[in-house]
Amino acid sequence: MKIRSDILRIYQSLHTWAGLGAGMLLFIGFFAGALTMFKEPLDRWASSPAAAHGAPAAATDEASLDKLVAQVLERYPAARQEFTLHLERNEYATSPISWSAGEGGRELDLSARRWEAELDASGQLQVRQALPTQLAQLIDMLHRTGGIPGSLGGEYIGIYLMGVAAVLYFLALVSGLVLLLPTLVKDFFALRAGKNRKRFWLDAHNIVGITSLPFHIVISVTVIVFAFHDQFYDSLAHVVYEGRPMFGAAPGAKPVARPLADMLPPTTLLRKVRDTAPEAEVTEVLFMGLDSPRPMVRAAVADARHLVAGPTTGFVMIDPYTGKTDTDMLPGKEDFWSSLVTPFFALHFGNYGGNLTRWIYFALGLGGAFLFYTGNLLWVEKRRKNQLRGGALPQQTRATALMASATLGVCLGSVAGSAFAIAAAKWLHAWVANANSACVTVYYAVFLASVAWAFWRGAARAAPQLLVLCALAACAIPLATLAGWLLPQAGLWSHASGAALGVDLSGLVLGLVLLYGARLSARRLRHGPADSVWSAPQHAHAEELHKLARQE
Repeated sequence: MKIRSDILRIYQSLHTWAGLGAGMLLFIGFFAGALTMFKEPLDRWASSPAAAHGAPAAATDEASLDKLVAQVLERYPAARQEFTLHLERNEYATSPISWSAGEGGRELDLSARRWEAELDASGQLQVRQALPTQLAQLIDMLHRTGGIPGSLGGEYIGIYLMGVAAVLYFLALVSGLVLLLPTLVKDFFALRAGKNRKRFWLDAHNIVGITSLPFHIVISVTVIVFAFHDQFYDSLAHVVYEGRPMFGAAPGAKPVARPLADMLPPTTLLRKVRDTAPEAEVTEVLFMGLDSPRPMVRAAVADARHLVAGPTTGFVMIDPYTGKTDTDMLPGKEDFWSSLVTPFFALHFGNYGGNLTRWIYFALGLGGAFLFYTGNLLWVEKRRKNQLRGGALPQQTRATALMASATLGVCLGSVAGSAFAIAAAKWLHAWVANANSACVTVYYAVFLASVAWAFWRGAARAAPQLLVLCALAACAIPLATLAGWLLPQAGLWSHASGAALGVDLSGLVLGLVLLYGARLSARRLRHGPADSVWSAPQHAHAEELHKLARQE
């Protein structure tokens, strides 16, 4: 296929500047997004054992839920605003019921404490307060905002910027595809490793981009919708649903709160959910606004046979007073509009096909981060000056050197910051009052320090050092578990579940890969081309180049 050279130049310029404009922000989003595929294992890994909070021996089973919920609602009015029944127990959810006195919101609440309750062996209500880990929410915040703090109108500023980046991202995808069309068949799987490192990175960049193109198109479009969902959904509320409430009073009527004593028992509501979705597994049930005019129960269900709408499951909505159910968010039973939207958004979250799909999405997320990182590297390499002028070593432009340092500092800084933040959730638990705040502080401290180091030392010298830092951060994750196993008296702990051990194993593998990358980077620093921003040859190498220049 032939495309006119002037058209290719236009698309190449569009691809370059769209990619540069969004690349570093999207790197953070994709790397953190890969980690969010295992949000539950991360929270389970970072949750301290229930014994650390003085938890009594649990005697509550599903048959006792009605008694438990009745006592909690009677003694703790804050639970009427919102509480959750946990039908699946793990390291993060150790009690059958939990609630918070604070108001829920979109922003990360680092100091939000949770009350947990259960019945002891004699049937008496036992309540304790805990500070649940916000580690997975922190990683998800980085994924959604690119790590940009601050809010505007109740929403992160970073989310809007990610929406703009996603527009540039989509343009870069389309223009990149146009650029590859003339040589797509011939060079599709070409990976030419040799002395021309730019050619190798270009081939790797193209292979990753083309093979994962459908994934990237879906991600780019859905990120745009997620960033501006308030504007989209407000319009749909008027156009599609015409302002109708999901439950409660008819349009035009004023809803009123109903007596709490009229609420159906939780076990009755559970039976209705299971009758509505007999082949799905109910994982948790969220009760909201029980003493408000618009009460709601949202039962989370898991069904691997369907694409689902949320980050983990599908949902059955129930009116807790009438038992009326709504299946607009239930896989396989959605209304027309939901059936169109749900599969598309499920492709963003990877909520289908079980753990296999999660691992595939994890690899695709890391591949996306690699795509943006190599895109910036290619821009830097393309601007190398290979001619020796006046016997002097060639010099890179300031813009090239700054872009190389920025790419290195932002990308590797986000990797090191994320890994150290995960490790800090366990290492600092016994020494700080709020481990959640400590994790955020650790992330931004490491990230900003890495960026500053990259600019101060320059890209060539900082690259192997920052890669070693990333490797140490990743290895600190399994080391925290090892220390918890050997030194439990130090306030650390180790979990033996497969989910928690998987976090340790992933950290170890990532650390070893990064150490290998640091070795390669150090080799390039010493022996790479003298005109590259990624190398700083020794004095002898420089003298040899000077001799060649004088001979010419």
